[in-house]
Amino acid sequence: MPRVMICLLALALAMPVRVAVAGSQATPPTAHTPETRITPEQAQQLFKSVDDLLHFASSTTGLPIQSPVMRALSSRSEVEKYLFDKLNDDKDAKRMQQGEVVLKKFGLLDRDFHLRPFLLELLKEQIAGYYDPKTKTVYILNWVDPETQKPVLVHELTHALQDQRVHLDTWSDQTPSDVSHNASEDNNHLARDEMDTARDAVTEGQAMAVFVNYALRPSGRTLLTDPEVVQKLEDQMSSTADSPVLARAPLLLSQSLIFPYQDGLSFTQDLWMDKGRNAAFGSALDHPPSSTWEIINPRVYEQHRQPPVPLLPDIHPLLDARYRPIDIGQIGQLDLRILTTLYGGAAASRALTSAWNGGIYWAGQLRTATTPQQQSQTSSVALLYLSAWTNAAAARAFATLDARELALKYDNVRPIPQQDSDDRVYSTSEGIVLIRIQDRMVFTAESFDLATARKLADLVLGAQGTGELHTASLGASDTSAPPTLTAPFVHFFASCGLMKAALPH
Repeated sequence: MPRVMICLLALALAMPVRVAVAGSQATPPTAHTPETRITPEQAQQLFKSVDDLLHFASSTTGLPIQSPVMRALSSRSEVEKYLFDKLNDDKDAKRMQQGEVVLKKFGLLDRDFHLRPFLLELLKEQIAGYYDPKTKTVYILNWVDPETQKPVLVHELTHALQDQRVHLDTWSDQTPSDVSHNASEDNNHLARDEMDTARDAVTEGQAMAVFVNYALRPSGRTLLTDPEVVQKLEDQMSSTADSPVLARAPLLLSQSLIFPYQDGLSFTQDLWMDKGRNAAFGSALDHPPSSTWEIINPRVYEQHRQPPVPLLPDIHPLLDARYRPIDIGQIGQLDLRILTTLYGGAAASRALTSAWNGGIYWAGQLRTATTPQQQSQTSSVALLYLSAWTNAAAARAFATLDARELALKYDNVRPIPQQDSDDRVYSTSEGIVLIRIQDRMVFTAESFDLATARKLADLVLGAQGTGELHTASLGASDTSAPPTLTAPFVHFFASCGLMKAALPH
C-alpha cells in the first residue's frame, strides 16, 4: 500500500539530494500560474517503465511476478476524489471518527480538535501515488516529473507483488467493525488487536527497502552493504520542513503515519541481515508478525515469541446497566511510545517503552448520552486501562506520568487522601480517577464512581495472577479484532498511498 514523496533519495556518498515532488516544483503553482502537466509522450514513457521497475522490485524481494500490473494516469482532482471517497467509505476512517471521543479521553487529541477535516487536509498534502489492490492498478500522477515518480513507482509496485502473493485487500484487513459485548468476545478481540498495524509495517517496510535499493543502485551499493543508510533515512523522516500540515498534526497522527515506514524498514532490514532475503520478504508475508512489539523488536519475531496480552475479566455485569461498550483494544508498544512521549517527553518514552510488557483498555459511554452532541463529550465516557511492565520501578514511573497527565486532560484536578489504601484517587471535572499499582502492573480507571473503580481494579488486577502475565487467547472461530489506539490511523494512512513524510527531505 502506498505513500507520497517530496524528494528523490540520491545517496552517492550517503548524502541525500532534494528533488521536488508531489506537486511542488521549485515554486508551487498559484491561482495565476498553471500547474505543470507531464506530456503524453512522457506519460507513455512512464507507462513503459513500469515493467522494468516491476522486474527490479521482483529481483530485489524474490517475490515472483504472477501477472502484469495495470497502470493509469491520474489528475490531481481524481486523486483528491479518491481520498475524499476513502474518508467517506473506508472502514478504518469510520473507526477513527467513532473512536475520536476515546482518543480525546486518553489525551491523545485535544478536546477541540476536529479530526475529519484535518485528515483530508493532511492526505491532500501527503499523497503522491498509489497502488489500488481492488483494481490491481498502479496510478501515475500527471503533475509530477517522470523521473521523480520512478522511485515512488518502484515502491508501489512492490505492493503489487505483495498483492499477487497474499491478496492485500483481505490479508491486511483483519479488523472487525463491531465492538465486543461479552467477556469471550473481549479477549478473542484483544488477542488479535494489533494484527493490521503489524502487517502494514511489513508491507511498507518491504516497499521502503526496495525504494532504498533503487536509489542506491547508481552507486553500486545496497541496503545490506550500507546498512547505516537506514538510520539516516529514518532521521530525516522526522522532518516536517516541507509539510506544514503534518507539522501541526497531533503526535498520534504523525507517528501513526510514519510508523509503518520507519519501523517497518528497520524490521525488514534486520530480518534480511539476520535470516536472508526470503525471511525478510516472502516468509514475512506468509507468516507475518501480529504486534507492534515484534515490529519494534525484530529479534522477538525471529524467536517466534508471542506478544504479551493481559486478560480482561468479565466486567460486563458490573458495567452494562450504566454503560454501553464503545471501544476496546490493546495499548501496544507503539501506543505506549506515543502516550509516554506526550506525558513525559522523549527520554521518559525511551526508558518506559523498552520496559513495556503489555496493555489493554476498555471504554464505555453513558447510556444516558443519546444525542450526537452528548456522545461527542468526553464527560460521557468512562475509561479503564491496564499496563504491565518488566519491573516494578517502570510501573511506578508510568503511574507518576499518568497522574501528571491528569492536569492536562481535566480541570479542577485534586488529590483525595485515602485511609487504609495505597490507591491514588483524584477528583476532576469529569469525575473520579483511580490509579492503583500492583507490583509490575498499573491499573487506571477514569470517570467511574469510586466504588465501581475499586471493584474494577480488583477484578482486572486479580485476573492477572501473580506469576507470568496471563495472555488473552483466541477463540476457535475468531479471526479478527478491534483496533488499538493507533491501529485505525496506521491502517488508513497505509491504505491511501505513499506519503512524502516517509521519504528524505
